Amino acid sequence: MLTLDKVYHASFVLKEVLRPTNVIAAPYINPEADVFLKTENLQVTGSFKVRGAYYKISQLSDEEKQRGVIACSAGNHAQGVALAAAKNNIKSLICLPDGAPISKVEATKSYGAEICLVKGVYDDAYQKALQLRDEKGYTFIHPFDDENVIAGQGTIGLELLEQVPDLDAVVVPIGGGGLISGVAFAIKSLNPNVKVYGVQAAGAPSMLNSIHDGKIECLDSVSTIADGIKVKEPGEHTFEYVQKYVDEIVTVTDDEISSAILAMIEQSKLISEGAGAVPAAAVMFNKIPVKGKKVVCLVSGGNIDVTILSRVIKRGLLKSGRSDTLTIQLEDKPGQLKGVADILASLGGNVVSIHHERASEDSDITDCVLRIVLETRNYEHIRQIRKGLAEAGFNIINK
Repeated sequence: MLTLDKVYHASFVLKEVLRPTNVIAAPYINPEADVFLKTENLQVTGSFKVRGAYYKISQLSDEEKQRGVIACSAGNHAQGVALAAAKNNIKSLICLPDGAPISKVEATKSYGAEICLVKGVYDDAYQKALQLRDEKGYTFIHPFDDENVIAGQGTIGLELLEQVPDLDAVVVPIGGGGLISGVAFAIKSLNPNVKVYGVQAAGAPSMLNSIHDGKIECLDSVSTIADGIKVKEPGEHTFEYVQKYVDEIVTVTDDEISSAILAMIEQSKLISEGAGAVPAAAVMFNKIPVKGKKVVCLVSGGNIDVTILSRVIKRGLLKSGRSDTLTIQLEDKPGQLKGVADILASLGGNVVSIHHERASEDSDITDCVLRIVLETRNYEHIRQIRKGLAEAGFNIINK
């Protein structure tokens, strides 16, 4: 059974390995709310996962430790288990989906774990880990559906109530549900008035669907940039805890996640992975009722694959009105390009790239097409630029 005593015990045990993570103000995430970020992206291994993994492994018997441990993970749990095993001088084998970011695979190896790459997604790696557990006698460290793991994650709830005593709400990512189960259990046990909201990626709403239908359901497929919460099926324990302690679950799109990653980089100087950004995305885009409330977004991890970071930033710029592409049909005569440039300069648009094309199948033989990519301030700025060009008689083809 999960108890508050167990969560407090986990907090005591974890003091020897954890890095204290601050709660920092983030006033621009949603100006209508008093928003804070719990910076678990700055935790040891770059994620909260070390909490549950370390506490679980610390409670194993000597015999279990001698046999070694096995785990499956999209990346962050892998690093937590690998570090915890190394600290306890025991062998660890980690099954990862073959699509896991290279950075996470290499980081897991660096903590001393053996790696087994499995074709498919998290759930395929899970089945392989169970098979190897049965064959080799390893102790399986579940990434979320284990009460010692949940107790370890619940230590964040204790910290939040201490760091923000007048907290109104906490917003937590949901993949398999281990993090929100622990946080919600700890917070609701100590202060039932605090709202606990869960957030899933729109492309992987396994817990949302299961709670809605009142039974555990498995998705046919999952698709999201938030690889840390790309889980097809919630756990038995976590489903029950979420049902009992979580007030509401919402979803956010990949574009909204990208915008939240960008906002935290610019405003708070924090790098978040997709899974860690879903709470901020939910608050940014008013998916939950936080107006006038003191709310903490739990930034669960910062292990984003740097090879996709530039793409995520680009999507975030587009989604938040920070970039626009104009396609303008011009008469092919001198001065047209200068006319467009003068308007853009007067309205403060910054040209990133420009392409001038004389022959186009969509235009008259005497016309040409101008494509311009701009840096802009926001959607209102885009509207002003487009209006200024239209009023000057320029024909913008893409609306």
